[in-house]
Amino acid sequence: MSGHSKWAQIKHKKAKVDARRGQLFSKLIREITIAARLGGGNPEDNPRLRSAIEAAKAANMPKENIERAIKRGTGELGGEALEEVYYEGYAPNGVALLVKVVTDNRNRTTAAVRHVFSKYGGNLGSAGCVAWMFQDKGLIYIDKTDVADEDTLLGLALEAGAEDVRDEGDTFAIITAPQELHQVKEFLIEHGVEVRSAELTKIPQSTIKLDEATAFKVLRLVEKLEELDDVQQVYANFDIPDEVMHKIAESMAAGV
Repeated sequence: MSGHSKWAQIKHKKAKVDARRGQLFSKLIREITIAARLGGGNPEDNPRLRSAIEAAKAANMPKENIERAIKRGTGELGGEALEEVYYEGYAPNGVALLVKVVTDNRNRTTAAVRHVFSKYGGNLGSAGCVAWMFQDKGLIYIDKTDVADEDTLLGLALEAGAEDVRDEGDTFAIITAPQELHQVKEFLIEHGVEVRSAELTKIPQSTIKLDEATAFKVLRLVEKLEELDDVQQVYANFDIPDEVMHKIAESMAAGV
């Protein structure tokens, strides 16, 4: 998991996220709408909706935008007919990719996703070909610089109901069951732990280690998929050394 989580952390810091705030807001609104449709409009009873709302607030989305998205999901307001679809396939070196999209036109989205897979060295597969490799989990990141005592953090996380705590270089990744994410997060905050981020995600059961040349190709494909308007998230099972990850991220940021 470490390679992909490191990539996610680097992306969050990229300045271009702010430059594409309009696209970011659109993705967040769609996630809120789908979450409310599937699990109801009360975030206290809907972990996915609660996570989506917290992500929207972190991106400084206006409260009224969030409320409208919830109402569209619950049917109180009209709007485009959205559906959630997963596409599955492979990047170079057999890396598994699971692409979550929310779309109002499946034919358009399928064509766009297929084009990116083909153009950047991947292969779009059939339903079920890689989904079995991933498990739904909650994921909390804690910066090591904010942790006074690692053993205390481990004890608090396990006491709160976390499944695992992993060393991810400059951060700790706390793994939870999906329904326990917010309980664990709130417990940590109440005990003075500063949480960098908390999200529902899909974690691969095994990973594939990549060298620099292959890593660049894989990350380029992932990045281009994530740039599609309908794509909400791309999950992958690659593992890339930190130094290689940072080097590639810098070259991508520079437009290389």
